[in-house]
Amino acid sequence: MRFLKILLIAAALNISVTVRAATTPPNLLLILADDLGWSDLGCYGSEIKTPNLDALAAGGVKFTQFYNSARCCPSRASLLTGLYPHQAHVGNMTQDQGVDSPGYRGTLQADSVTLAEVLREAGYHTSMVGKWHLHQPKTDVKPTDRGFDDFYGMLGGFNSCWDESPFYTRWPKDRPPRTYTSPKDGVPGTFYSTDAFADYSLDFIADARREKKPFFHYLAFNAPHFPLHAHESDIAKYEAMYFAKGWDAIRTDRLAQLKRQQLVPADLALTPRSGVPAKSHAKPSPYAGLENPEWSSLPEDRRRDLARRMAIFAAMVDRMDQAIGRVVTDLKQNGQFDNTLIMFLSDNGACWEWDPLGFDGSSSPNNVLHTGADLKRMGQPGSYLSYGSAWANAGNTPWRLYKHFSHEGGIRTPFIAHWPAGIKARGELRTQAGHLIDLMPTVIELAGGNYPTARNGTAIQPMEGRSLVPALTADRPITRPAPLFFEHDGSRAIRDGDWKLVSVVGDAWELYHLATDSTEMHNLAAAQPDRVRTLADQWLAWAQRSKVAITRDPFAALTAPAGKQKKTK
Repeated sequence: MRFLKILLIAAALNISVTVRAATTPPNLLLILADDLGWSDLGCYGSEIKTPNLDALAAGGVKFTQFYNSARCCPSRASLLTGLYPHQAHVGNMTQDQGVDSPGYRGTLQADSVTLAEVLREAGYHTSMVGKWHLHQPKTDVKPTDRGFDDFYGMLGGFNSCWDESPFYTRWPKDRPPRTYTSPKDGVPGTFYSTDAFADYSLDFIADARREKKPFFHYLAFNAPHFPLHAHESDIAKYEAMYFAKGWDAIRTDRLAQLKRQQLVPADLALTPRSGVPAKSHAKPSPYAGLENPEWSSLPEDRRRDLARRMAIFAAMVDRMDQAIGRVVTDLKQNGQFDNTLIMFLSDNGACWEWDPLGFDGSSSPNNVLHTGADLKRMGQPGSYLSYGSAWANAGNTPWRLYKHFSHEGGIRTPFIAHWPAGIKARGELRTQAGHLIDLMPTVIELAGGNYPTARNGTAIQPMEGRSLVPALTADRPITRPAPLFFEHDGSRAIRDGDWKLVSVVGDAWELYHLATDSTEMHNLAAAQPDRVRTLADQWLAWAQRSKVAITRDPFAALTAPAGKQKKTK
């Protein structure tokens, strides 16, 4: 109550205050989805059934302009440290590019501190379940080395959802794991990663209760990242519908729903279908440089294959929501729900890899057309597939482009915050621009933690973000001394107020006024060269201080010439 009174007084007087921990500091549940598009939740316009997340949004707030760092590893590094990815030494993926490339060491280094390290020192029980993906084999840094008391999940980036061994592990090793049975002859056993993540989440939260400590639990799903795997009962909810509608109708339906939910302007036009990068992989796609095809142009057998792929993706999102519902029910049953801040977001936009047909067997433009009885084997043990760029384009409705890129489709994420004891708003929108870097100052303010200047003789880099507490509790602005910055694989951007400068490396800078052009359709660079120069200089200064190496883009041009489409067989 004392915490809320301070916030209310501050809001009434329109003054800024720094609030230390409440009398009873909140539990903190941070949920991260993997490759989830901006419009892939029911409360963000989707047809996918997500009643538990929808209820959290209805009982709290959801942000319309929250940003991640375009891809798995960089986003996770930024989320955990309050730094930009390159400052956290994970500017790309987990390959160590050596001491001469400090922004690209592939794992967290000693000059950063994690949420778990800060919160454990503040008296929290800290635990993590799911996908770490900050593991550099040479250094073997595990979650339990960076502040987490307990961990269950995978150190790498992706693998089977059906097979526990050898992908998933329990740390510390002296603590007994749960036991599951493995799949056999293509039939699932009792292990499914999303379900197991809920099991271990309940265990770790129960441990915190026994220790009579507030908890910080980081639940990092590998869903709905490829390989797409799901229970047949969940797939069956969606397969016929996606075949009947296809991605063009789904994009139209989602935009209409987004407008009804007031997440986008009522007069917003749907963007053209995004293109397939001209150079997308060592093995080029036949669709390279072309626009995603029109659904109705595809033969029936291809549409059935693609509908099955999207249905499996939707089933993974559906099952993730069910797992979240299990955790929420447990918090309610144990009287912890009201004083738990639950935050949900995605690590990047929907994944286009590597063309509209999706891939099979490995991450490459290697597609298998599944027909007849083989359709039912898709998504089951032994299968390995993705859903492709056209469905990803639908997942990012209404934004352009995808994961990897700094246009809105790559970096804008749903963000839900629910905390009955601290957020009195119910179902309200927050239009403030937020970023992963803001999570560290937010939890420190709420938990009463301290961000160190040094640890073990090593200076710690200062936080880059700003607390979200004013926006969460009183819908007040987030005051920033500097713009927001982005870079991944040479795709770069800067957002300063309503202005955004963005480019895929090799292309010229593009300038957009997001308040009037949120879908980045009207490039103002030629009309405002001075603004372009000013913002570009700011981005370069940030890149130089943040250890960013300007790399060659592996994907090249993204926009297909008007009218060019490939006929699919």
